[in-house]
Amino acid sequence: MTKHVHIAICGAGPVGQALALMLQQQGYAASDILLLDAKTAEQARADARSIALSYGSKQILRALHAWPIAATAITQIHVSRRAHFGRSLIKAADYALPALGYVARYGDIVTALQNLIQQRGIALQRPVQVSALEEQADLVELTLADGSKITADLVIQAEGGTFSAQQQLPQKAGGRHHDYQQTAVIAHIISDTPIAGRAFERFTDQGPLALLPQEDGYALVWCMRPDNAQTILALDDSAFISALQTAFGGRLGKFIKASRRHAYPLGLMAQETAPTSAKTRNVKIGNAAQTLHPVAGQGLNLGLRDAVVLAKCLAAQLNTQGHCQSPALAISDFISQRQSDRSATIKITDSMARIFASSPDGALSQSLLGLGLTAIDLFTPAKKLLAEQMMYGWR
Repeated sequence: MTKHVHIAICGAGPVGQALALMLQQQGYAASDILLLDAKTAEQARADARSIALSYGSKQILRALHAWPIAATAITQIHVSRRAHFGRSLIKAADYALPALGYVARYGDIVTALQNLIQQRGIALQRPVQVSALEEQADLVELTLADGSKITADLVIQAEGGTFSAQQQLPQKAGGRHHDYQQTAVIAHIISDTPIAGRAFERFTDQGPLALLPQEDGYALVWCMRPDNAQTILALDDSAFISALQTAFGGRLGKFIKASRRHAYPLGLMAQETAPTSAKTRNVKIGNAAQTLHPVAGQGLNLGLRDAVVLAKCLAAQLNTQGHCQSPALAISDFISQRQSDRSATIKITDSMARIFASSPDGALSQSLLGLGLTAIDLFTPAKKLLAEQMMYGWR
């Protein structure tokens, strides 16, 4: 028999699991929610990627009882352009907060949420691959890779993935797509003169270089042109550390140790548009709706804010039988309410990635970029606006 559920969430990463927990908090029965994910539980727990969580995201996780987790606080963010005048320093103390954000491992975030999913009795089916999705008049039919089928009254796609994976998917009309021609090299770095709580966003001629305080060192996200990335990845530890030192400078003293390096291509993918039918029963959130450049570390934070608003919109349509009486209206309200935050976040990250990675020639161009950073630092309202966007999103 074909299994039927009220709400199916495709993707059990932090955004998908957080949404399931929010829906239960808002009044939906645990038995009406099904999570599907392509990864095994072991793969999810073992994922050691470093994630920048905003202060607002910590509040979201805390409201779900998925906080505290092992995380390193970011109390300052130093933004500068390598070898050029101009910088900005954003401090949590200026906003009477303990931190601007936190750095945690993806596996730790997922594990904390998955423990709650199990405790609350929400079904999580893994590993399963959804191979097809067909929206019908009164339901959505999901076909799994093994040929079995699941039907749902409402489907939320929260399966993210990298930009390269998203490139293989059909593009929605009206969506945005841009290949930055950059690759992110990630690693864990140790320096001999760390600055507690200070994160660095250092703009180089090839793209942003971020060092985020984490545990005994820093999580590195180093964006560069693909051909240079291949050269960097081929270096041994000593040569890699030397290249990083040259690119970053001496603000953290000497780099003395680097973990194994990984790399992935970078691009912008924003596909979500307004429902085209009054019977729409399918919506995308998080990375399934928008894949961003990692500059400013806003990807997961934007996705968690998606989950918060969608849960509220679905709660507004909760009928006396415990079901969503109008999925299309809930989805329409969700997209309308998320438009400003999504647009602002995409615009900020896209602009920063394009401008600071463009390698402008000439002293005038370099000076203008430096002056821009200095202006942000000196003009308090602009600095406050940027800080609030990073901490909470556009509200």
